Amino acid sequence: MPLLQRYGITLSIVQDNASIPASYWGAPEAGIQGTHVFARSDTPVHSLLHEICHIICMTPERRMTLDRDAGGSDLEESGVCYLQLVLADEINGAGRCRIMQDMDSWGYSFRLGNTRAWFSADADDAKAWLTQHQLLCPLGKASFRLRSNENASQVVEACAIDQGI
Repeated sequence: MPLLQRYGITLSIVQDNASIPASYWGAPEAGIQGTHVFARSDTPVHSLLHEICHIICMTPERRMTLDRDAGGSDLEESGVCYLQLVLADEINGAGRCRIMQDMDSWGYSFRLGNTRAWFSADADDAKAWLTQHQLLCPLGKASFRLRSNENASQVVEACAIDQGI
């Protein structure tokens, strides 16, 4: 999966009906361990994206010991939800609109009642958090970098190159 390669994340597909290692919610939901994500053929795309975004959004220190429970703050969780919608457009056959519908069906809850309303009118804090940690470029596209302690100017330069600025 090219998206995962850009982040250095490994995907392991588990056999159908097998338990999914490091899954917080249990099968068919995706599991995470370090920079590794586990899924089955029936794992919902939104679940896979959500767990991938947890790996992307956490500090390197937490990522090193990650096993099932991403933890983190409420604001980080909002950043994860926002980034999964941005990255949905990078997956053929997924897209932001489908993932929003899937999130609503799964039971994500937002103050404005649904994912679309939250993303368009109530997610400024999540977008700002992602930008602060150089996970989103200034124009709102993904930087395709894991959260790190890198110099912000290096990330801004990478965003400019990536987005043809």
